[in-house]
Amino acid sequence: MIALLPAISTLATAVPTGPNPIGMLESAADALPGFEGGLSGALNILILLTVLTLVPAIMLMTTCFVRFVIVLGLLKQAMGTQTLPPPQIITGLAFFMTIIVMAPTMDRIHAEALAPYQRGEISNQMEMWQRAKQPLRDFMFAQIDAAENHSSIFMMLNYRGVDTSEPQNLTRADVDMLALVPAYMLSELKIAFLMGFRVYLPFLVIDMVIASVLISMSMMMLPPVLISLPFKVLLFVLVDGWTLVVGSLMESVAVHAPAVASAAAAGAGP
Repeated sequence: MIALLPAISTLATAVPTGPNPIGMLESAADALPGFEGGLSGALNILILLTVLTLVPAIMLMTTCFVRFVIVLGLLKQAMGTQTLPPPQIITGLAFFMTIIVMAPTMDRIHAEALAPYQRGEISNQMEMWQRAKQPLRDFMFAQIDAAENHSSIFMMLNYRGVDTSEPQNLTRADVDMLALVPAYMLSELKIAFLMGFRVYLPFLVIDMVIASVLISMSMMMLPPVLISLPFKVLLFVLVDGWTLVVGSLMESVAVHAPAVASAAAAGAGP
């Protein structure tokens, strides 16, 4: 057995070694702008891939996508067109509306966090995260303030053991992202269903009128939805309903000036 050891050693050195995964990760990290320093290349790539996998969840939780897709879904249900427009159309429309509305916030994130990090002005990933999350915090606080849905913030803070008996003493700095994100989601759900009710109401009136006419004509066996659907589609097209709904949804998002938001973030209460 001892005599075989030199042969095994010679064979091991003769076998060509494959590519080193860690070396490949480090090479990829060196090729990415802004990932040259700080953590090791492998950890930088790991952080990058983790962020990429969380992008859909971040988009759902910190943007106005939820508001848009819920209202458009309720509109489709109110019209009674079943599978028209398809869900892909509704989701795609809500996605591009979200991009348009969130463009100023994304530009702020790029200017205040990503661009300095790529230029090497910021070498710490945590500092980049602190700068990147501030525009999102300002955006979420602006929506909550516009809708006056501060009760969701207080509920989250109470559950986490923060004293909210004197809300005038609380500042935005007291609300971390762990409490702000679910509070913002609850606020968006409330706004979305309120707007969806207002969109739903005119179509409900048409259904009631058609049903009353059919009952008065003793045509109770004829489904009212079958008769009201053409009238709802015609009315929606005549008033240019898609433009009105999409425009109202985009205008419902509160717009804030970056300078004012940055100044208010330090001392304004939620």
